[in-house]
Amino acid sequence: MKVMVIVKATKSSEAGELPSAELLQAMGQFNEELVKAGIMQAGDGLKPSSEGKRVTFRGQSRTVTDGPFAETKELIAGYWLWEVDSMEQAVEWVKKCPNPMQEESDIEIRPLFEMEDFAENDPEGKVAAHEEGLRQTIAMQSSIVQPYLFFSGRCEEALEFYKKSLGATVTMLMRFHESPDPVPEDMLQPGFENKVMHASFNIGKMMLMASDGCGDGTNFEGFRLALSVSTEEECNRAFAALAEGGTVDMPLEKTFWSPRYGIVTDKFGVGWMVMVPGEPN
Repeated sequence: MKVMVIVKATKSSEAGELPSAELLQAMGQFNEELVKAGIMQAGDGLKPSSEGKRVTFRGQSRTVTDGPFAETKELIAGYWLWEVDSMEQAVEWVKKCPNPMQEESDIEIRPLFEMEDFAENDPEGKVAAHEEGLRQTIAMQSSIVQPYLFFSGRCEEALEFYKKSLGATVTMLMRFHESPDPVPEDMLQPGFENKVMHASFNIGKMMLMASDGCGDGTNFEGFRLALSVSTEEECNRAFAALAEGGTVDMPLEKTFWSPRYGIVTDKFGVGWMVMVPGEPN
């Protein structure tokens, strides 16, 4: 079950008094325990209500009121979202929490509604299906798509090439013989034990991943990497560097969408579109 664990506001929190260094450390350790236990899903402290606003609904009208708001005991100073086995488990965890305030304070635990709770008013499950779709959309909004390039035994050479030509920075590199788990038998081509199992590298603001793979036969087909640089001079330099040992598929030229644009396949078979961003004409 999911619960919201609500830290009620006090006079000190509404006055904007910050927690001490000791309390911050204690709460950090408590949060770490929650994360390790797989319970904490989210959590934050809230600024005083003097920095908030309240919207009151009356029919079709909406009235906005600036904080601070009265009745401190009814206000919230922070919250967690937990996933627990039972309300009893949530209570036991709250008991372990350091007192979040300088004075006497309360923490309230409230279970969250699940879609099953509304089944009587959603007999065909249409609302539940819509909500599930929204959850999936939210999850995908934080997802990241990154290119993963396989170089068939030339990964380390390719990384050095991209360092020189594009200023790439390698942030992680692991070889097959360094893997914490053994590579499945007969999966790795003989002689690949010292090859790159996984590498992460940055080109500008983009992070890419790379590997030698488990053998030969890599083909970079059906896609190209689009490299945007800020000046025509840098565009010329990067294009020429990538073309060294490779193939120019379209020379650099002015297009209706870019003052400088060209297509090149580098010596490892990776296709690039190199350009200076421009406003469409």
